[in-house]
Amino acid sequence: MNGASREALAAARERLDALTDSTSVDAAQLADELAAVTALLDREASLRRVLTDPAQPGEAKAELVQRLLSGQVGGVTVDLVAGMVRSRWSQPRDLVDALEELANIADLIAAEKAGALDDVEDELFRFGRIVSSSTELRAALTDPAASASAKIELLHRLLGGRANVTTERLVTRLVVAPRGRSLEAGLESLSKLAAARRDRMVAVVTSAVPLSDAQKRRLGAALAKLYGRQMHLNLDVDPEILGGIRVQVGDEIINGSLADRLEDARRRLAG
Repeated sequence: MNGASREALAAARERLDALTDSTSVDAAQLADELAAVTALLDREASLRRVLTDPAQPGEAKAELVQRLLSGQVGGVTVDLVAGMVRSRWSQPRDLVDALEELANIADLIAAEKAGALDDVEDELFRFGRIVSSSTELRAALTDPAASASAKIELLHRLLGGRANVTTERLVTRLVVAPRGRSLEAGLESLSKLAAARRDRMVAVVTSAVPLSDAQKRRLGAALAKLYGRQMHLNLDVDPEILGGIRVQVGDEIINGSLADRLEDARRRLAG
């Protein structure tokens, strides 16, 4: 998102945090309702253009939201969306993207209140690894010819009772309404949102053998010192790296694996 949309999203996230601080607000229900509004605006291009038209007064757009949504979703959701359309958006799709992000954050807040945010974060990462390693599963979950109900049933068989309910909700919403993203990209985005709830960065750590608890603590402390923020470690084991570890933080790769050092030496010799 560019300038105006970034500012509008930041303001909306602050309003969401303020709303969900109240014990009377059901964050999971709010997530469902925001997802429903996302689906509505994703379908109705003319409506999202009207709601983001800079030539229209913000109050008039807010009144339109109240007329459309009152009785369809709760008052908290209506007020939140009305506040969003009063803001300025760089382009209509940014409003829809922001609503989807708020829906996901609301679900993560529900997990956080239940003390399950760490579990959700780990499960999202592990499910992403399972998807990337299974072409059959990925094909089944992304097949445009498959019905939404079939995909939901498959996910429930995979995750129901094995993963936190928030994990299942987030993954199901992504699979049913990918909105042009790959499944892998969507899962990565959800993992980053989960990490951001605790103001942490995510480091994907690949090692030849599982790290001990002491090694994980030392690595986490070293990365936190390097980046100046708390770091959540998503751990993966790949015997093919031979030794050492490979750490990826965002687009940056810290390579300490023997396999990569051998490959680097091979390229140098070939050159």
